Amino acid sequence: MGFVLSWRWLCLMAPFVLSLLTCGESAMMSSDSSKGFDENYVVTWGGYHVVNLNGGSEVKLSMDQSSGAGFSSRYSYDSGFFHMKIKLPNKNSAGIVTAYYLSSTGNNHDEVDFEFLGNKEGKPITLQTNIYMNGQGGREQRLDLWFDPTADFHDYKFLWNPYHLVFWVDETPIRVLKNLTRQGAEFPSQPMKIVASLWNGDSWATDGGLTKTDWSQAPFTAQFQGFDVAGCVASTGSSCASPSHWWNGAQYQALKPNQSTAYENAKKNYITYDYCADRARYPTQPPECVLGE
Repeated sequence: MGFVLSWRWLCLMAPFVLSLLTCGESAMMSSDSSKGFDENYVVTWGGYHVVNLNGGSEVKLSMDQSSGAGFSSRYSYDSGFFHMKIKLPNKNSAGIVTAYYLSSTGNNHDEVDFEFLGNKEGKPITLQTNIYMNGQGGREQRLDLWFDPTADFHDYKFLWNPYHLVFWVDETPIRVLKNLTRQGAEFPSQPMKIVASLWNGDSWATDGGLTKTDWSQAPFTAQFQGFDVAGCVASTGSSCASPSHWWNGAQYQALKPNQSTAYENAKKNYITYDYCADRARYPTQPPECVLGE
């Protein structure tokens, strides 16, 4: 059986909601400042480049030529609505990758990624999303953000339930992968941990690897907040698909009309690359593209 680390207590304590959001959504849109980093997360590498701030409510990762850094959740999850507030490195961050993602383990792993690709100062930072299923990636989408992600914190979220996987930037859905396994497509199904890292990707991240990291700008820093987790911890049972978890409820099984409108707008105005449209790379489209990612 799975157990839940969530905001359900807030819903019980608050008999009314002062917005159009459900109680679950309202809880998800703001982080619980009482949840410190150490409660749900652990540093996994580059420990000397990790600093806890404000009593553990914020963590700063730094990177220089010696190392970057990363952390992950203590548990693996089978479903949930996961979020992290992130402020990206400023300065000339070309070659630097800030990543926030869910990942299982093993060669045939599942993984869903937010990867922020640094750029020269004054040029836009690209957000790349990617999905690995059964060890196979190559499902990149790239978009230009409509704000400066280095100026302040923004909330990046994954809704992962038996019906779909949705990537969110603040209140805007930017990518949706429907669960179409019955029609022959793949869908992430393995228990995954929450992971964040700051690392050197100058072999590919900026201008296809032509623009390298300027180490005179080091250390590069990324800041993270929002260490509460609304998710079902993976174990031996199948309860993580239960509609008793709010993120699996009827209101989360498809986008609402206003969310669909925002999603279509994001695709039309901000997407700069979509693997589904890259027929030179994929002469035969992947099943999820044909069926309607």
